[in-house]
Amino acid sequence: MTTDNPAAGLAPIELPKRRIFHPVLWVPTAYTAEGLPFVMVNVAAVLMYKRLGLSDAQITFFTGLVTIPWFLKPLWGPLIEMFRSKKAFVLATELGSGICFGLLALSLHLPFWFTWSLIFFGLIAINSAVHDTAADGIYVTVLDPKRQAQYVGWQGAFYNVGKIVSQGGFIWFAGYLEKQTGPLMAWTIAMASFGGVMATLFLWHAVFLPTGGQTRKPAGSGGLRMAWDVFATFFKKKYIFWAILFLLLYRFAEGQAIKIFPLFAVAARDHGGLGLSTEQFGLAYGVFPPITFVLGSILAGYFTASRGLRKSLLTLCAAFNIPFAVYLTLALTQLTNLTAITSLVSIEYFGYGFGFVGLQLFMMQQIAPGPYRTAHYAFATSIMFLGFLIPSLWSGTLSEMLGYQHFFVWVMAATIPSFLVAWLVPFRDTSKEPAGA
Repeated sequence: MTTDNPAAGLAPIELPKRRIFHPVLWVPTAYTAEGLPFVMVNVAAVLMYKRLGLSDAQITFFTGLVTIPWFLKPLWGPLIEMFRSKKAFVLATELGSGICFGLLALSLHLPFWFTWSLIFFGLIAINSAVHDTAADGIYVTVLDPKRQAQYVGWQGAFYNVGKIVSQGGFIWFAGYLEKQTGPLMAWTIAMASFGGVMATLFLWHAVFLPTGGQTRKPAGSGGLRMAWDVFATFFKKKYIFWAILFLLLYRFAEGQAIKIFPLFAVAARDHGGLGLSTEQFGLAYGVFPPITFVLGSILAGYFTASRGLRKSLLTLCAAFNIPFAVYLTLALTQLTNLTAITSLVSIEYFGYGFGFVGLQLFMMQQIAPGPYRTAHYAFATSIMFLGFLIPSLWSGTLSEMLGYQHFFVWVMAATIPSFLVAWLVPFRDTSKEPAGA
């Protein structure tokens, strides 16, 4: 950019350009920051409440309710389109999450600790949902389609590095502390420490995260007109109702299996569980399985980039769903060998990571293109999350009714809708879509 002063007869002056850092410096950490709070609310909170004496039905229902802000992403998308830069939202929500985790740790010692903990988990979910929308907006606006495909594996992989940090690191840490201090103090320390991790990510992104471009702030009633336009243009996309059905059903089995497995793993053996301690669960579920998820995600990104999404979708769907048979195997055998349990869960996670790329690329390439990429991608992720949330709400009650063995038999039957929509969903030509923010 140049400027000059004609009156003074000065030559043009070069103004410094804003530096854009390489995606390697911000894609991994941005998506780690997406994954961390989500896993803490959906997995760590489940185990914490289990150790503090709640039933499976209570745990799955209430931890499901506090995740509703992730479903409400369409509300955050238009706001992010209208006000400030996307980076500003990422930084504010990372700092906010760090503070809320600290307050959550303190709330466990209050008289109505369960109510207060749910409030803070809900606030964390709101911060995280806004963060995810803004971070995704940076991803889809800063990177061109080729780089989106190249780094989609990184995106999914480092989202699940959050699982290593939370499921492996913090859950193991909480399990270790449980033996020293008891469950209450153990989870207090773990949640407070997690707040420190979010604050550290805030400092990193303050330096290295791109702005994602200035968002548009209309005057007067323009904000309402834009919000309506964002909503209306989403539902005018070709094959949009097929796309919505795909997003709702692809995760139908996963929403049940993933929610119940931690409870099954730590349940007593005479109740049909594996009888793992919190510390053992952190080792078995939180280290090697997320690593295999990373490998599966990266390989699937390159696999799909070479073949195209349309030709790859059924393969991705099979990789996503068939390995849920691992959980049925564990329920039937009640293995005691921690290495064997870890190996089986790692296999499932490899397929999970490989298949999840199908959802990510479908949203990026079939739903987001056109005006308002950020908001429309947020709409898509919201609907996708609803496909996870609804079955997860009833999963605890269903598992208590059926028992763990029959529940995981049902999970395998619940994979059928995913295969049907992956086979039947039509694709639209997005090559001539106008660019959007």
